[in-house]
Amino acid sequence: MNKIKNIFAFAIISIALYSCSNTSSVAVDDFDYEAQALIDNDTLVQFLENHYYDTSVDSVKAIVAGQTPLYETVRTMDITENDIDYKLYYYVNSEGTPNIEKGYPTVMDSVFVKYSGQRIVATDSISPVFDANDGVWFTLNAVIRGWSHGFTNFKGGDNVTENGPITYENGGKGVLFIPSSLGYGNVGSGSILANESIFFYIDLFDFVKDTDHDNDGIPSIMEDPDGNGDPRDDDTDLDAVPNYFDADDDNDGVSTINEDANGDGDPTNDFSDPNNPDLPDYLNPDIN
Repeated sequence: MNKIKNIFAFAIISIALYSCSNTSSVAVDDFDYEAQALIDNDTLVQFLENHYYDTSVDSVKAIVAGQTPLYETVRTMDITENDIDYKLYYYVNSEGTPNIEKGYPTVMDSVFVKYSGQRIVATDSISPVFDANDGVWFTLNAVIRGWSHGFTNFKGGDNVTENGPITYENGGKGVLFIPSSLGYGNVGSGSILANESIFFYIDLFDFVKDTDHDNDGIPSIMEDPDGNGDPRDDDTDLDAVPNYFDADDDNDGVSTINEDANGDGDPTNDFSDPNNPDLPDYLNPDIN
């Protein structure tokens, strides 16, 4: 089966709207994200203490005598988004053991997954499934941040398809417990209420290692000049298109993929400007 390495995604551009008067009017987001992060964590901790993972049916269940609370079996990720610290909890049923070792996906890679999501209605109550899919490709930079970070803890599996439906074995499998601000935030979505924490059963079947969204020869995860781990906020030429989705990162009229002076297929290691020896050519508008 041919794999699609380069994934097209929509870049979301924020536009500031100004009034026609002499004074400008800019919307101010005064929501207290830090306080909500603390509330979410308290909710998740209580939920995890009141539930366990029933391996016989691969499901989260209300705690019963003799079972170990999820809080004692989950793992934790500390995540910082927009200067706010969050905790994401995840249960590992299987980390994934593919025959062909690709490692773990990054927050910018494209993944092939199965999932089923439920709302945490209260610390002792779970909603019906609000969304599910038995197999779909996503690019992790364009989904809720709980997914972007959570899937990096699992490995893809092996495609063992011979005849019939596409089949994978040995992939990652688990549950992501996501605070609201790494999910659908203070807005919500569909049946998901504002500030509501959620969880997803997930299977990671496969992923495209070093996904290159703009096909410029540089993996999207590496198009991060400011080095903060989030390529979504890097726009070298200030054209409102982030570098990972921009075929000409310095807007000098030469495509990034063609700014490869040494011809090794990697534009990131070409430095031709003696006046700016630490700036690679593909980010240097003076070199074209």
